Amino acid sequence: MEFKSGKVLLQICKEKGLPISEAMLLREMEISQQSREYIYNKMSHSWDIMKNAATGALTGNLKSMGGLIGGEALKLSNRRLSAEKSACGSLVSKAVSYAMGVLEVNGSMGLIVAAPTAGSSGVIPGTFLAIKEEYNFSDEQMVMALFTAGAIGYLITYNATIAGAEGGCQAEVGSASAMAAAAITELLGGTPAQCFHAATGAISNLLGLVCDPIGGLVEAPCQQRNAIGVSNAMISAEIALSGIRNIVPFDEAVDVMYRVGKSLPGELRETALGGMAAAPSACSLCGLCN
Repeated sequence: MEFKSGKVLLQICKEKGLPISEAMLLREMEISQQSREYIYNKMSHSWDIMKNAATGALTGNLKSMGGLIGGEALKLSNRRLSAEKSACGSLVSKAVSYAMGVLEVNGSMGLIVAAPTAGSSGVIPGTFLAIKEEYNFSDEQMVMALFTAGAIGYLITYNATIAGAEGGCQAEVGSASAMAAAAITELLGGTPAQCFHAATGAISNLLGLVCDPIGGLVEAPCQQRNAIGVSNAMISAEIALSGIRNIVPFDEAVDVMYRVGKSLPGELRETALGGMAAAPSACSLCGLCN
């Protein structure tokens, strides 16, 4: 059941008539030599943490340790629940508030699931919880969707990188967005091939995104990029579910993302020496350069 490329995973799904989620679960069982129940329960535990993190900032007055973010998720939620007209609709607004809330929980040293990283930890919970609530999916369905997300994350990790320090923010939020896009595509009835088209679109849409944490902290602009990641995942899934294909296959898109990341100068790869982190207003926050 081992697979090290999207092409091989897609072939396995086709030959055995499996969705990506089931293929990934079987792989985990084979590699770990653990039971289906054990593997499922481990993933279920992660889902519980994700749900708590996504809603935690909406009930408490969280402030990050770095002091750069805090309260944004609650403001978004309050606006969504008010009579104000939404610029992006209920589903996306809800997903964005959940995603940004997770970053507040992370910044305040709360418990999150780094899927795939702490800096991009809001994308999957935000997308998943909003979709679950919108369409009344069960927790069991969401846990299985996490296996689909995990398969995409594993393939990116094996063949490229999910680290902002190595590949820029495209490797973090881009990967998280690809994972979420594939998962919700399967959840909404898409085929394994459509899941890969969604993941490919999500990677392509954020290609070249630099990693420029202000003050060296995973707070800003990371928080708002998780909101972009959520929107990108949903858009990419919608495009794939409509039967629209990507010209470049998933494996090639992952390779391109890796090569683009390697091409980025060091200043734009999580060093906080370039990009938004080097803007005068950002630098003035610490004053060490003055």
